[in-house]
Amino acid sequence: MRETYPGTCPACGCDIEMVHHRLDIPHFPDLLLVAISCNACGYRHTDTIILGEGDPVRWTVRVEEPGDLAIRVARSTTGTIEIPELGLSVEPGTACEGFVTNIEGVLSRFEQAVGTVLANPESDEERAAALQTLDALAAAREVVFPFTVILEDPAGNSMLVSDKAEKMLLDLGEA
Repeated sequence: MRETYPGTCPACGCDIEMVHHRLDIPHFPDLLLVAISCNACGYRHTDTIILGEGDPVRWTVRVEEPGDLAIRVARSTTGTIEIPELGLSVEPGTACEGFVTNIEGVLSRFEQAVGTVLANPESDEERAAALQTLDALAAAREVVFPFTVILEDPAGNSMLVSDKAEKMLLDLGEA
């Protein structure tokens, strides 16, 4: 179900249209995609909001072949994604957005974040580490080595959608 609402652009104050679209993804509660776009200044924002809350959960999947890169990843605003073999993780923060993508899309998000560091490194060591991380991400994208994706969510609203993915319920103290 798609609905549109009038609004005000947070960047320039012009009138905009906000689009709310409910998505139906198997095994999930109601999912709301919010998209904001301003024709005047080009501001864009999207967010995926899972409406509801479940039990604290940890999803784990081992990426061993190129087809595994297509495994669906639905991360809520309370989810943490980790790839231990690469030493990478992203945790929820104040500007955290939920999203629905696949493992290849998660790798792309990490590449974008490393690219931000490379745009203005604080030292030669930081630049070298960022370049090394980009090389490792490129290898992961080609599945040159197996790696693990861990998705943990204390609100239970994140999921790896695959028969290969393992789900483990967590105690509130673990999440």
